[in-house]
Amino acid sequence: MQSLHELNAQYGVGHKIHFSADLNGLVTLEVENPHATAKVALQGGHVMQWQPRHAEAPVLWLSDQARFVAGRSIRGGVPVCWPWFGPHPTDETLCPHGFARVVQWEIVDAKPEPDNTTSLVLRLVGNSQVKSQWPYECDLTLTVNIGPVLKMSLTTANHGDKPFTIGEALHTYFNVSDIEVVKILGLDQTEYEDKVEDYALKRQSGEVTFNDEVDRVYLNTTATCVLEDPGLRRRIVIEKSGSHSTVIWNPWERKAAEIGDLGSHYGWRHMVCVESSNVRENVVTVAPGTSHTLHVQYSTEGL
Repeated sequence: MQSLHELNAQYGVGHKIHFSADLNGLVTLEVENPHATAKVALQGGHVMQWQPRHAEAPVLWLSDQARFVAGRSIRGGVPVCWPWFGPHPTDETLCPHGFARVVQWEIVDAKPEPDNTTSLVLRLVGNSQVKSQWPYECDLTLTVNIGPVLKMSLTTANHGDKPFTIGEALHTYFNVSDIEVVKILGLDQTEYEDKVEDYALKRQSGEVTFNDEVDRVYLNTTATCVLEDPGLRRRIVIEKSGSHSTVIWNPWERKAAEIGDLGSHYGWRHMVCVESSNVRENVVTVAPGTSHTLHVQYSTEGL
C-alpha cells in the first residue's frame, strides 16, 4: 500500500482530496468540492459521510460510537456487503455480510471532474484472507462520484472459468430526524420477507412506517424509493439499477442496546437503512468473462 505522503502527492495536490490515518492506522480520505463534502475509509471501501452543500443536515448517518478498528465494520455510512449477505450460507464463523466491509481496499483513481464533482475508484485487495474465503478469480471495484448527488457503482468481474453466485448490498444508513415520523414510499404491493417474524412472506400496503423493529427484505423490486422526513423537511430519493431487492432496517430500542455501537442518546431513533441489494432469491450468478454492476444514486429535495 502507498504511504500517506505518496497518496497525497499523487491525488491530493490541487484536488481538495486529503488522506490521513488515525491512531489505529486506518486510512481515510476527505473530499471537498463546490457541491459536497465526503469522507471515505479505505477499510471496507466505506463511504462514511456525504453532505451536499444545499443540505442543512448530513444525509448519511454515522454512529457516534462507531468502532474504527482494523478488521471490524464501521457502524453507519455505506458498508459494502459482499460476496454474501447475512450469515455465510455454510460457515457461520465467517464475517456476517461478507469480508468486503472489513478488509483493505486500494485507491485506483481519485480526481475532479469537469462538472466540479469528484470521482473515486477503489478496488478490493485480493490478499490471503480474501482468497481463503472466496477462491474465485474476480475483481471487485467501487466507483463513487461525490457531488450534489452521491453515485456509487459496485462491479463484480469474473475472470475465471467457472460461474459464481454473489449476495450483495450497499447497506446505507440514512440520517433522519426521528424514526417514528419518517416514511418510505415506492414499495406498495411489493412482497417482502419479514425477518422479525421468522421470514414470514407478506405484502406491503402503502408506505413503510415505523413504530417497532423493522427488518424486511423486499423481493423482486427495482423501484425507486423515497424517504420522507418532515422533521428535516426533506426527501431523500434512492434510485438504483442492477438490484432486485431492497432491505429496510431499524433495530428499535431493545435490539439497538444489544448491538452496542448504535450510538448514544437513542442513536437508533435517528437512522434507517434502505439497502439496494441482491439477496435471498435475488442473488446474482456471474458467468465467466462477464461482470455485474449494482448502481445507486442518492439525492435530496425539499419537503
